[in-house]
Amino acid sequence: MTLLTRKVTAGQLQAVSSITAKYGLNIDHIDRLSGRMPLDTPADKGKGCIEFSVRGEAADPQALRAEFLSVAQELNVDIAFQEDSLFRRNRRLAVFDMDSTLIEAEVIDELAKAAGVGDQVAAITERAMAGELDFKASFKERMALLKGLDVGVLDAIGASLRLTEGAEVLFAELKRLGYKTAILSGGFTYFAKQVQARLGIDYVFANELEVVDGKVTGVAVEPIVDAQRKADLLRELAQKEGLSLEQTIAVGDGANDLPMLAIAGLGVAFRAKPLVKKSAKHAISTVGLDGVLYLLGQRDRKGL
Repeated sequence: MTLLTRKVTAGQLQAVSSITAKYGLNIDHIDRLSGRMPLDTPADKGKGCIEFSVRGEAADPQALRAEFLSVAQELNVDIAFQEDSLFRRNRRLAVFDMDSTLIEAEVIDELAKAAGVGDQVAAITERAMAGELDFKASFKERMALLKGLDVGVLDAIGASLRLTEGAEVLFAELKRLGYKTAILSGGFTYFAKQVQARLGIDYVFANELEVVDGKVTGVAVEPIVDAQRKADLLRELAQKEGLSLEQTIAVGDGANDLPMLAIAGLGVAFRAKPLVKKSAKHAISTVGLDGVLYLLGQRDRKGL
């Protein structure tokens, strides 16, 4: 069991220990995976992680999970439960959504602002990511609204995209550990290739932005990378790398990421919508993307 938060407090540890005991589980060992933070670290930049080695069978696993979800929200922590199997430290493929996961923005919303239809497209994106709309249909609807957008704005938008907190640390470590990495995105290849270059990612699968005579056509080019396509691509990449799905990690924030999160050995909903957070096996909301390393049992290394 892993507890992640900006700053570990005695109250958080007490709450987790009490719930664990209430459901008939024994804590064998408690270990700190995070390093000591400088005293002047801003409150929103700290990171703390405590790992509990727990033994036993929970009397009611569903109720246990619900109680941990509730206390996590109340105390502003993330609590992840996973079996400490051979696979946990032997995963070798990590795949990521791009928009609002590897980068802070939703690129299609940024394109829409440039096209003068920002509010309209953002509202559709919000509903699609929350699982209220079919992704493929909503993607076609949003693409149609971008018709006529001048291709000249793409470079400026690409240059303005900010990587999510912890992304560079995470990818440097995954590379050191021998992982293959991939972007599986419902966004656009044009921008995914830029993120690939910045983070040293091995594979990119995303949607094509069709341009004719310097203008976006507004046509969604098939095949669209939707929820099912992401899950299929994860399977294909695992097979290509000679890995079982148990040896894979998937990270995303939207409803269209749920199928790939469900089949990965470690599926993580990152700063996700409530429905996605509730549906995924694991969620990280309180720290940066490098919090994924703690779920692999990795300790902070000096200089990171």
